[in-house]
Amino acid sequence: MATPSQIRLIAPLLAAAVLSACAGTGTPRDRVPPPSAAIDDAETRVSPAPGDVPTVADAEGADVPAAPDTGEVIAAFDEAARVAGDATPAGGTPVDGLPANGTPTEAELDYAALYGEPVYDPVADPTLPDAAQMPRSYDPWEPLNRRVFAFNSAIDRGIATPLARAYVAVVPRPVRLGVGNFFSNLGQPVSAVNALLQGRPKAAGQSLGRFLINSTLGIGGIFDPASDADIPHRDADFGQTLGVWGWRNSRYVELPLFGPRTLRDGFGLVGDAPLSPMRQIGDDTVRFGLQGLQLVDLRTRLFALDSMRLGATDEYALIRDAWMQRRAYQIESVRRSRDEQDDLPDYLYEDDAMPTVPVDVMPVIPGVPTPP
Repeated sequence: MATPSQIRLIAPLLAAAVLSACAGTGTPRDRVPPPSAAIDDAETRVSPAPGDVPTVADAEGADVPAAPDTGEVIAAFDEAARVAGDATPAGGTPVDGLPANGTPTEAELDYAALYGEPVYDPVADPTLPDAAQMPRSYDPWEPLNRRVFAFNSAIDRGIATPLARAYVAVVPRPVRLGVGNFFSNLGQPVSAVNALLQGRPKAAGQSLGRFLINSTLGIGGIFDPASDADIPHRDADFGQTLGVWGWRNSRYVELPLFGPRTLRDGFGLVGDAPLSPMRQIGDDTVRFGLQGLQLVDLRTRLFALDSMRLGATDEYALIRDAWMQRRAYQIESVRRSRDEQDDLPDYLYEDDAMPTVPVDVMPVIPGVPTPP
């Protein structure tokens, strides 16, 4: 069977024979050899090796163009690259007279010299705005904080997380939801007082209203009819109040068992402690049981952040920066415009996005009188 190269050689010969017969010159019609004879004659005259590309001489003899030379193809690409100003042509080497990739071309240098302007650098364009800089957390006690963070992480992985997983596995979700509502409702008196101290009487009234409605209609806060009445839930504490009063910048502190805080928020815990309903319980057994249950409930709400923490290159820096930025937003949003608080999303005020250990679980200091 004829190869494609042989067919390309035979086609012009057949066309020439047919034209000669029609014109009356050349081989008479009755003497035209059959196709098989023409094929044999072509193989005898050309005889290319099977699969070989015909040479220039063979192509000229058969009126078939030869395959393009590889060197000519590369030279053509080089010429196109030279015209386009590309510094890396098809041959893999820089074009003569052009700089390497990433540097100005001759035309750009000539333009800069002619008009007295600096050479344009697309990487460092002076007309572009400065790159965005993420705010850095004020953490001068970082070595000590990292050691405390390692201690808290060991307690979390060894005790808190197993207890929280067992709690989720044993307690049905509706019951866990009621437990969370109960402890959230206990924090509303503290939020109401601090909102009033921050100059937000409307937010203070909403927190107090939530506490009264949920404590009565919600059966001690187990249910949340206040949310059904469209009363927003917003947390506030004395650390935030100190920030609104002017203590804006405060160094980061990792407290044992309490986790991320600032020095300002550490003083805020002391200020909120007398207002905590949990600390007013005189029976140590009941108080310790409720505090332990609150910590387990808090740990279950942190499950959503565990995957992000495990995938972090620096878990300490991730938690510190996220907590500091959210805390700064909470304080600054109150300081900027106290009349537009309703326009801000509720999740920026609620503690569910990144919950922290509440003041309710602080131990009662011995010697401080408690209700009988």
